[in-house]
Amino acid sequence: MAHKRNFRARFLLGEVMYGTFLKVPATMPAEVMGSIGYDFVVIDEEHSPFNRETTDRIVLACRAWGIGAIVRVQSPDPATILSVLDCGADGILVPHVTDAATARAIVAAGRYHGGNRGFAPTTRAGGFGQTGQDEHIRSEDQRVAIIAMIEDPEALENIDEILEVEGLDGVFIGRGDLSAAFSRETDSAAKVREATEIVQAAATKAGRTVAVLPGSCDDAAMLAKAGASVFILSSDQGFIRSAAMRAHSIMSDAIKQARKY
Repeated sequence: MAHKRNFRARFLLGEVMYGTFLKVPATMPAEVMGSIGYDFVVIDEEHSPFNRETTDRIVLACRAWGIGAIVRVQSPDPATILSVLDCGADGILVPHVTDAATARAIVAAGRYHGGNRGFAPTTRAGGFGQTGQDEHIRSEDQRVAIIAMIEDPEALENIDEILEVEGLDGVFIGRGDLSAAFSRETDSAAKVREATEIVQAAATKAGRTVAVLPGSCDDAAMLAKAGASVFILSSDQGFIRSAAMRAHSIMSDAIKQARKY
């Protein structure tokens, strides 16, 4: 199977890419997405029951199907970041990046040159020792995408400084958390729209890639017009639920109609 990767190269170029969150700790959802033609998945360690072993297997499944494997880690903790990168993840999505210091810390954890990523070339990421030290360091620094989640009001105050951090490849606008943060405001929806516009304008100015989770086709079109190029569509759970609800509704209607006669 031909690989669609390198994910980071495409991300930095601002190519339009489509992915989905994975909530189910199994390989098959990733394989299905790869078979359909999705560009990447986001393995959600923050909100789902993943451990290092399940993440490792899903990363391997992604490689088999030529689909990018991004991991939303639980925190900016360097050990957490290192574990998924050693498994061979194509990038990290780090929640609650609120300032430049945090952005610099996650970049340092994910990079060798200019950072402090732990060196282990005998992992999957290092081809199990088949490449030399210099080649491993060079290829990993080129391969791994580092993406900050902007999902807190505090981050909006520091967005320009966050986006100036060297080595940060882009941002994901976490409108769900922003909506929760603004929920007590008189017009929370307007606040989230304003926050989204602030982040997109700052990212365009800084030349950083923007990822989003659109709520509809119209929403996606609006976000794309403003500069977003990476779109996360629902989740494996969401797809299962929507397909199951549709199948149940269609079959129920058909049976009810048949029983009338």
